[in-house]
Amino acid sequence: MPVVEIDNLTKDFFVGFWKKRPVRALDHLSLEVHRGEIFGFLGPNGAGKSTTLKILMHLLHPTSGEARILGKPLDSVTMRRSIGYLPENPYFYDYLTPAELLTYMGRLFGFRQPELGRKVDSLLDQAGLADARHLQLRKFSKGMVQRVGIAQAILNDPDVVFLDEPMSGLDPLGRMDVRRIITSLKARGVTVFFSSHILPDVEAICDRVAILNRGRLQEIGALADILKVRIEGHEVILAGWTPEMLESLQEFCEELRPMGDRLHLRVDAPERLEKLLAFAFARKLELISVNPVRPSLEEYFHSAVGGGRTEPISRN
Repeated sequence: MPVVEIDNLTKDFFVGFWKKRPVRALDHLSLEVHRGEIFGFLGPNGAGKSTTLKILMHLLHPTSGEARILGKPLDSVTMRRSIGYLPENPYFYDYLTPAELLTYMGRLFGFRQPELGRKVDSLLDQAGLADARHLQLRKFSKGMVQRVGIAQAILNDPDVVFLDEPMSGLDPLGRMDVRRIITSLKARGVTVFFSSHILPDVEAICDRVAILNRGRLQEIGALADILKVRIEGHEVILAGWTPEMLESLQEFCEELRPMGDRLHLRVDAPERLEKLLAFAFARKLELISVNPVRPSLEEYFHSAVGGGRTEPISRN
């Protein structure tokens, strides 16, 4: 049974002052998320990602359609005990410290000392906030607040975690920490459903992704399947070359870059690749690697979503 089931979910908002006009934020969205997978939810601003997450969190009501989490309806209280959520722009009581905030939230979940104290210490370590545990949140940067938000989202040992732009505001080290936390959750069998626009992070850790555009599902599947749409060429790395060979090698490739003792070559046509390899073998060059060049998730994303604006609903 899927952990998250979304069936024909549609959400209309009405905008304007005197004459309200409907805008469709979600248009018959259907998808399933399986147990233990890291599921990336992608789309440009206004694509409907946050709207979807708010509906799943029962903060918004859909115009039509339905969804279930852990096999239960969205208004199930018992289901809520088994999920965690990080909103896109988390806000907490800024006069509290991270330790105080997590302790307060832990008590709401029914944890008691000394177990709660150990849990809070562990979460602060995971989030990289151990040294700031007694600093008021009002003195935190956006990235540090984001780390606190991630810690509170996994405080209750959830079966499913929903993260809305969890990398937002984080520096490269912070993003690495979040990726580590997400992959450790997967290792424990936790399902992670997160939206993001930082595509290298998505490409690094997701099992499957869904691309949303104008409220509609554009593409869904394993990254390997989506990114195998086409191979644009090959990158060849050679060692043992000499400067005298460069002019001859340029005849076989579209791009040539010396990098230290290695030579990186980009070859698009298969027949040119064959000639390049024959040339290299004849001169006893060391072949380090031959790798297919495929579109990155970012390139595929931009080609798939186009303009990315949400359109008003037709009244016809």
